[in-house]
Amino acid sequence: MKDGEYMLQRKIENSLLKWKNSKNHKSLMVFGARQVGKTYSIRSFGNKNYESVVEINFAERPDASKIFDGNLDSDTLLTNISADIGYGKLIPHKTLIFLDEIQDCPNAVTSLKFWNADKRYDVIATGSMLGLNYKFQGSYPVGNVEYIDMHSLDFEEFLWAIRMDSSVISELKKSFEKRTKVNSSIHEKMMSYLKKYMILGGMPEVINAYLETGDLSAADSVQKRLYRDYIMDIAHYAPAHDKIKAEKCYRSIPGQLNKDNHKFQYSIVESKGTANKFGNSVDWLKNSFYVTQVFNVKRIEFPLENFVDETNFRLYPTDIGLLIASYDYSLKKAILEDTDLEETGLNIIIGTAKGGLYEALAADMLSKNGHKDIYFYKDVKSTAELEFIIPSENGFLPIEIKAGKKRANSLYNILEKSNIPFGYKMSTQNVGQDDKKITLPMYMLMFV
Repeated sequence: MKDGEYMLQRKIENSLLKWKNSKNHKSLMVFGARQVGKTYSIRSFGNKNYESVVEINFAERPDASKIFDGNLDSDTLLTNISADIGYGKLIPHKTLIFLDEIQDCPNAVTSLKFWNADKRYDVIATGSMLGLNYKFQGSYPVGNVEYIDMHSLDFEEFLWAIRMDSSVISELKKSFEKRTKVNSSIHEKMMSYLKKYMILGGMPEVINAYLETGDLSAADSVQKRLYRDYIMDIAHYAPAHDKIKAEKCYRSIPGQLNKDNHKFQYSIVESKGTANKFGNSVDWLKNSFYVTQVFNVKRIEFPLENFVDETNFRLYPTDIGLLIASYDYSLKKAILEDTDLEETGLNIIIGTAKGGLYEALAADMLSKNGHKDIYFYKDVKSTAELEFIIPSENGFLPIEIKAGKKRANSLYNILEKSNIPFGYKMSTQNVGQDDKKITLPMYMLMFV
């Protein structure tokens, strides 16, 4: 990543500041896929809020693991760090200790317990594969760690990056909350920005390439390299028995989303593929922040978990840009020139391909907004289907991704027959309301 990434405003810095200012905070673990900006965001936060930052990157300096050999009490570790040249000053209560790529040093993971007990130093660790590290043999510091998940830039952060005035975003949020129409020219601009986000995604290096050059093809080159890096990371980090299978599952996602039914099918991964063979690989991809897994619920009732069909799910990459980058570059041009979300007709992108792409965009926006439990509803006895259902303070929030001005029949029927207070139809249309159905433009998913 380049120095220019310091310019990108990231929401995680507010979360880190809240952590620092909370009384008796514990050691912090920041999870996330590789290349989403964890290192730069934490380094930037540390430089702004501490007199010194002691950064130990276990990927760049594998020999740093020696610091954590032997006793793991904080005094021993402080002595070991001080004896090693180049780590900076250790000032009690004024130093941030930053343990980067900590999954490469299991003893450093265990040490978080002792740093937390010491309280003289704030400690932040990052890991990309810690959530499911089958190789970890140390003692995990249960009860001594707080967690933050980090993703690539979300749509709002993308708007900050392209220098959209914050007052415009504030007005859009008011329209979302009050359910009032957006000025038509602003609405059109926002739809064009959403398409640009769709093809660029939120990987910091991709955004920087675009900001520095204004050239989508330059950003595309970075994207395709990052996509290859992700494939190579699977080979590096996945357990030996899952490496090839996880890669096959990840590579199959574009084909899965091009089908009429976007259900993930193991037979698409490999002829006669089964859950027994590939199920662990899907779990690994999910826990490594490569994919968002959305399960089918058979009934929309409390609690949703009781009605999950674990054999019926959809997978979406956690960054929409990496999905688009897996296709030919001509798709990006088609997305920019497309007029709406129509799935049939004379548009450039038609049929199931478009439906899968816009579902993936919605999954990107919802997951980055902090929704960890996302479901979809499909009634096998009828044509009723809702692309997304998320738990909310009002019970359930059904979301239908619909083309243009088409009637949202499934959403209408479900709202009519239930006590769900309202639902969203997301499309290219401006804000509107018809009884319990609220029509919103796709870009307003950033407020959901």
